[in-house]
Amino acid sequence: MLSPEGLMAVAAVVTFLGLLAWHLLGGSLEVPGGLEDEEEEEEGTPILTEDGVGCCRLLCKPSALAQHLERSLGRSAVLRGGPWPWPRWPRLRLLQQLLLPPQPAPALVREHLQVPDGGLVALDWLVGPRGAGSRRRGSGGPPSPVLLLIPNAAGKVPGGFLQLGRRALELGYVPVVFNRRGHNGCPLATPRLQAFGDPGDLREAVAYVRCRHPAAPLLAVSEGSGSGLLLAYLGESGSSSRLAAAACLSPVFRARDWFEAPLPRLYEWPLLLHLKQGLSRYAGALAEAVDVAKLLGSRSLRELEEALFCGTQSRWEAYWERNEPLRDADEVAVPVLCVCSADDPVRGPPARTLPVGLFRSSPYFFLLLTPRGGHCGFPQRGSGRCWGHEAVLEYFGAIGEFLRAEERRTGVPQPRRWGGPLPEPPAFTWQRSYTR
Repeated sequence: MLSPEGLMAVAAVVTFLGLLAWHLLGGSLEVPGGLEDEEEEEEGTPILTEDGVGCCRLLCKPSALAQHLERSLGRSAVLRGGPWPWPRWPRLRLLQQLLLPPQPAPALVREHLQVPDGGLVALDWLVGPRGAGSRRRGSGGPPSPVLLLIPNAAGKVPGGFLQLGRRALELGYVPVVFNRRGHNGCPLATPRLQAFGDPGDLREAVAYVRCRHPAAPLLAVSEGSGSGLLLAYLGESGSSSRLAAAACLSPVFRARDWFEAPLPRLYEWPLLLHLKQGLSRYAGALAEAVDVAKLLGSRSLRELEEALFCGTQSRWEAYWERNEPLRDADEVAVPVLCVCSADDPVRGPPARTLPVGLFRSSPYFFLLLTPRGGHCGFPQRGSGRCWGHEAVLEYFGAIGEFLRAEERRTGVPQPRRWGGPLPEPPAFTWQRSYTR
């Protein structure tokens, strides 16, 4: 008898073989609405590498920071990408990401954090040899930046995303993964899960991390549908977010439209099985709040989201009024880089899914758009490597350089930023953090 994990692996392999056979027999795996078909093809500034080759465009409102990012990314070698064995098969690349574990797997130390209503979230701190760029408090240099990693909304942490944390660790960052209630082995202490765009638990986690590292710059990066949580947090918190900068890899901007549109089964089914497997452990506790039979019988991510948080179809619209990621986008007050691909099979065609007007009007949002990269793929030379990860880390470094230069130019200290004065310690009860 196969375990649930074994069944999911067999299903994924069978699906992969079926798609491969379909392509070889004449089928097409291309995504309609690619960059060549969209009006956004000429939007933004081409990012040219030192050899004069450009494969990305930066769309943003003109500003001093935008000019600095254009120069910094233009010097980056990683934006050249690399040979991709499936340049027109983004769905197969997606399957590879879901199945392959990180090599080597990073070591994690888990810490549970109790939030005000008694629920639990988990923080997984990546540990291991620190890179040469690491600065410890006792060394006389500035403290190492803390990088908060937010996985997709299903709580599944692909191996590639952990590789981002491992790479950050090598460069001297302090990486930590945020896990929602009941996700990724985090115990469900109350019959309540975290809604798609409810940043309450993330706010508690950020306050705790800030309390542990009061002098360190705090950064955040999210992946896929998990970006909805980060964007909602930045909008609700505004200038009080405690973050110096943020980045989103293949974000979902319009969540309701995303749930209501047909999703690639190659993406939806593994995540649906992953969620059901985790929720089935807490069926008894959840029975107090939801229809468990309807929940476990869900045939799509939309049906599951409805069963968990809406109960009836009539509450669906009200749910998204409170949970759309960009509902408070005008309040965002820290730089946010969104790395997107025109052929993303999960997000959908750029013309319908990218909020181009936001990037044109807001001085804090930056869109790095590439014609091919799939969903959170962005392949680079070398097995398991992703140029999107390197671009995000280089972006964080460029933001630090810019803020330090602004401080020297104006003479005004930058609180919560690189090299700025110590912020006021947040009000936080340390006793709410413990490890099981």
